[in-house]
Order: sequence, then C-alpha cells, then structure tokens
Amino acid sequence: MHPRRHAGASPGKSAVIMAGSGLALSYAELVERSNRCAQLFRSLGLREGDGIALCLENHPRYFEVCWAAHNAGLYYTPISSRLKTEEIHYIVRDCGARALITSEAMREAVAPLSERLGAACALFMVGERVAPGMRSYEAAIAAMPATAVDEGGQGAAMMYSSGTTGVPKGIRHPLPNLPVEQPAALPQKLCELYGFDASTVYLSPAPLYHAAPLKFCLAVLAAGGTVVVMDRFDAAESLRAIGRYRVTHSQWVPTMFIRLLRLPLQEQQRFDLASHRVAIHSAAPCPVEVKERMIQWWGPILHEYYSGSESIGMCAISSEEWLSHKGSVGRAQRGVVHILDEAGAELPAGATGLVYFETATVLRYHNDPEKTARAHNTRGWATMGDIGYLDQEGYLYLTDRRDFVIISGGVNIYPQECENLLHTHPKVHDVAVFGVPNEEFGEEVKAVIVPVPGVTASAELARELIDYCRSRIASLKCPRSVDFAAQLPREPTGKLLKKSLRELYWQPRAPAASAGLR
Repeated sequence: MHPRRHAGASPGKSAVIMAGSGLALSYAELVERSNRCAQLFRSLGLREGDGIALCLENHPRYFEVCWAAHNAGLYYTPISSRLKTEEIHYIVRDCGARALITSEAMREAVAPLSERLGAACALFMVGERVAPGMRSYEAAIAAMPATAVDEGGQGAAMMYSSGTTGVPKGIRHPLPNLPVEQPAALPQKLCELYGFDASTVYLSPAPLYHAAPLKFCLAVLAAGGTVVVMDRFDAAESLRAIGRYRVTHSQWVPTMFIRLLRLPLQEQQRFDLASHRVAIHSAAPCPVEVKERMIQWWGPILHEYYSGSESIGMCAISSEEWLSHKGSVGRAQRGVVHILDEAGAELPAGATGLVYFETATVLRYHNDPEKTARAHNTRGWATMGDIGYLDQEGYLYLTDRRDFVIISGGVNIYPQECENLLHTHPKVHDVAVFGVPNEEFGEEVKAVIVPVPGVTASAELARELIDYCRSRIASLKCPRSVDFAAQLPREPTGKLLKKSLRELYWQPRAPAASAGLR
C-alpha cells in the first residue's frame, strides 16, 4: 500500500503524531506535502536515481521528505542530527546529494555548508530563521503544485553506517524497480511479522536518522497506521505515551529496556499499558536477565530481530520461542544464515564464527570497494561483521562484533558476554568492555563502568565487580581492571560507540583512574 491510498479513504486520520507536543499530521496533509516536496525536487532537475539528504532532528517534516523522494524515484540519505559541520559535509558530498533538507535546530552545524557545497547541492531549511545561503523549505514547497509528479520507479533509502569502526560508509542498493505504490520486500515482511495494518499505533522513541526507526515507521505509514514519534527517549515519558496514544506496537533497544527497568516500581505501574501488544527490539544483543524481566513485566509481547543497514538478511524470534532458546536472535526470515571460520570454511552447529547471509540482495559500500570485498566471501555470501553460532534448530546466537574481539595470549575473547553480565549488577548504570594493551599477552580485558547514582567509584567497587564476573564466567573473560566514568559515548538509540572509547587506551598514555586486580 501507499499513504495516498489511505489519504483517499481516511483523509483526516493522523498519520504522524509528535508525542511531546501532540502535533499531528493527517494522511491528507502528508500526501499533499510530499507531493509538493517531490515537485520541488523535480524543479531542481532531479530525476530517477539522483539523491537528496536530510539532516533533521525528529521532526514532523521528516516523513514527507522521505515519501517525496520515494515517489520521485530518488535515493534519500538521513544524516545524524548529532554530527558536526565536517561530518555532515563529508556525507553530503560522498552520497552525491543534490539537495539537503535541514532545520533551524541544525543552524550552527549546517550554516557553513552553503559556501562549501556551492551550486552542487540546493540547501533548504525548515523554520523561520533560515541561515544565509539557504532557502526556506516552507516557502519553496508552498510555491509547488500539490499534484503527484511524473512517476517511474520508487526511490530508496541510502543509509550510512555509524562510523564506529571507521568513517561512515554509504550502503547503496539498486533501486527496487517497482511502481511507487507497490510494497517492496522489507515492508511486506514487517507487516507479515508484526501485523502492521490500519489499526496500528506505533511508538518510535529513537532518532529517525537510524535505519530501523525510519524503515519501520515508513512501513507503518504504508500500512495505514499511525506513527507516534518521541523527540528523544525518556523511560517514563515512553510509558506515558503508550497510555496516552493507546500504542499497539513499539520499537526499542536493550539500553532502553535497562532504563525502563530502573524506574521505581511505582513509576512502572502508574501508566496504562493495556493497548500495547507488540514490543519490537534489536540493535544489540539483549542480556538474558534483562529480557526475562521485561517479559515478566510486559508479558510475552517482545519480538526480537537481527538485521542491519545493509539489509542482507533478517532473523526474528517471538517471546515464546525465545523462552525456550534464551539468548537467541531467532531464525532466518530473509536469506540463509551460515557460520564460517577465519579460513572461510562452514562451521557446524554450536561452533562460533563469522555470521554470513546467503542472499539475493546486492551489498555495495558506496565508494569503498575494499570494504565491499571484505564483506563477501568467494561464494558471494555477505556479512555485517557479527560473530555468533547456530544451534541444531537453526536459531542464531550472537556473541560479539568482529572488530571488538579481544585476542589475549592467542585466545579469542568476546567481550559482549562480560558486558551483558555487568549490566545485571545492581551498582552498574552503564558499562563497556573491550581490549587494552598488555605487554605479555598482547591484550587484556578492561571494563569502564558508570555507577548508578549514589554509588561511589572506588577500588573496593572495582574488586566487587571483578569478583562478580569471576564467580559467573571463566576468569579469562573477566576484566583485569576497571575504570570509572561519568558517562559512556552512546548514540541516542543507545548504541555504544566503543571504538572511540577503546582508542583512548591504545594511545601512548592511557587513562589513570584505573582500579582492579592484577
């Protein structure tokens, strides 16, 4: 389906609601505004296969721009609203965007772009205080006709990796070669798995510039449901939004679950969650104890999936399946999963290796043939760089990322297991585990801890945390030392930016606030 079908049947129905303000955009308004925006792109000379970029906070205008690009057959690249000028400039240039839609909230970061990009990219700003060298987005689309543009095939998102293991790289799939109103494979699969339809009210607490929040929201809009967008995640406010808007579906990451579970019991219980029937989560392995507690609280409504911006495959698992396969991210729903060793040989069930998908999806990292080649094996199977294993029934278990494996004395250590364990300690608010230099063994395990409010960082606490790990998992997997920090670098989605943290310890002088067992 397509929003214009729903606009014809229910023009006044809310397509998008901003959770904080309650500001709503109807289906009729969404379609009219996306038509005008598509006409704007055509007036700039953009044709099928060209690209545009968006650099907005979670904003009511986000979806109309994406649907405009979809209808006009364009690639659209969401850019993180947390990036600085140089980072935004790099992505706009790298993706070849011929138009950039940004907002007044991004004024400081984007204002210098008018001189740097010149005539190669038309710049539009949403809001009243339009930066010099940019055009008013509202005035520009108001001058355009509200009719649909001449249409060929549909456009597609061109997502960029987060850059946690290097500079961001674009993922540019071939355009779907489908009419604009025909659902592509991914939206169809999401509707099949999660029951998206016209009755769906979908809560999105994460930034829309990430692949999963954006693509799931667009799938809900294609199905005729209502998307409720939070400005930013807040544990109590997300529960309030579920009750206020009678949310039926939602999407989370494990860090959000941890924050929800740390709310006082009275706070957890004071909101009406009766409408909530599907809670989807992904982005990182969820600690088993955390997921068990969420299921106890919300019931068996949790649905986990494993995929990525690369869209080469997908695994999924329901609560009922997970309770008998704890720790799994599910069985393949798109593509076929294979586990390979470092030499490229396929491994049997239970053996840990690199996760590959045998897939029909063509994966290319834009302007990076080396990374593209590294992501494929000789049979054309593709990997997103995750490590895991399959059980006898074909359920996939993730253990870590290839780039974060610790090699200590020739032994591979996967820090995710220790990280998940430390998350369950009552005095730990946040944690990162990674490898740091060791003269004898090459690397050793380090934990950086953010204590819960009111708990004092000390050598005694470090010893307690190390002992906690050693009593539960093999000592070689446990931290040899613990550092304490006020906060860890994370994306607004909760994704840990481990590379930037790890790099501090591989510089000539490591942080000095370390305590632990040697």
